[in-house]
Amino acid sequence: MSRRVPPRSGTSGLSRRGVLKSAAALAVAASAAAPTVADAAPTTFTHPGMLHNAGDINRAKVRVAAGTDPWLSGWNRLTANSHSQSTWTNRATATIIRGGDGQNYSLLYNDIAAAYQNALRWKVAGTEANAVCAADILNAWSRTLTTVTGNADRFLAAGLYGWQFANACELMRDYGGFDLAAARSMLANVFYPLNNSFLTNHNDACITNYWANWDLCNMASVLAIGILNEDKAKYDQAVTYFKSGAGNGSIAHAVPYLYTDSDGYALGQWQESGRDQGHTVMGMGQMGAICEMAWNQGDDLYSYDSRRFMKAAQYVAKYNLGQDVPFTTYTWGTGQSCAQSSQTVVSASSRGQVRPVWAMLHFHYNRRVNLDDKYISAMYYDLVAPEGGGGDYGSDSGGYDQLGFGTLMYAK
Repeated sequence: MSRRVPPRSGTSGLSRRGVLKSAAALAVAASAAAPTVADAAPTTFTHPGMLHNAGDINRAKVRVAAGTDPWLSGWNRLTANSHSQSTWTNRATATIIRGGDGQNYSLLYNDIAAAYQNALRWKVAGTEANAVCAADILNAWSRTLTTVTGNADRFLAAGLYGWQFANACELMRDYGGFDLAAARSMLANVFYPLNNSFLTNHNDACITNYWANWDLCNMASVLAIGILNEDKAKYDQAVTYFKSGAGNGSIAHAVPYLYTDSDGYALGQWQESGRDQGHTVMGMGQMGAICEMAWNQGDDLYSYDSRRFMKAAQYVAKYNLGQDVPFTTYTWGTGQSCAQSSQTVVSASSRGQVRPVWAMLHFHYNRRVNLDDKYISAMYYDLVAPEGGGGDYGSDSGGYDQLGFGTLMYAK
């Protein structure tokens, strides 16, 4: 598979929101220009407009039908996944527990993966059976789930499964058998209160106690619910937190230190880099999801603060490719008392772990905006491609922290 690495100086100044307002941009790949960041929710929300826009879907549909790689390889990964089969039966339940006694949250993350994958198959191939399956899963959970609970991990469940559920709903929103009203209500009344509570008071802990991913998944959920429900206040809440939130998920806290390596590439130390690489790569997926959803509504968080997120992704990719990166001692307050803790070296734990998060980043930075993403590109092509999704990366929850299938949906 060939790799395209253009000059690092490529830039564009077109307004993202102006592009999206045009009918042509909605019909084809609407993301051809590097946008400028707006400070408020869009006047009119774009649908579909979360992880995938109309152009993404149309491109996958055309390329798969033509049997063209890499889209066909991505499609084959999707259709081979057991979650994407139209025979999947939901296991909707009223109470989901993550953390502590009686954990049953695997019911939810498996069903979300199945709903998303069946929705993709319907969107790309037009298969009615997959649409029926996806709608049935989403309807059952929307009409049944009343409580997400457990120990502090309930906030992880509310964040991760909130944004993922909303994304599956966004793909199905124009299908007659899908109950959009029920999904909107459930997300606003079950997931959002937990998302908001965490971002507001962090479970009554020291503001730096929780890792960046805790903030990020809850921000992603608020953003996704805002888009699905066309709720401008929620959308703005998430974008504002990304830019200036008090916790570790806001961009400056998630990427606390910046460097330039010997080859001239800008790098950014990730907040969880001294913890382990599994959670660090997870962070690429969570922040990537936020940036992609905002992009499809006209806001360029990918480039915010001089592309600070790209610098982090390059840093994480370089280290997980087996190369050395600089590390500045990271110190933070823990618990309720803010007792000090420090990490002095980058962690080698789970180094090189494969998660389906890199296609989104590579095809944005390298193909959309024509930047040299040397390490991100190598991570994608050498270790990950073609990307699968939930069910392809182990059975525990980490294998479902991202929806995946980026080769199919983002290749350009």
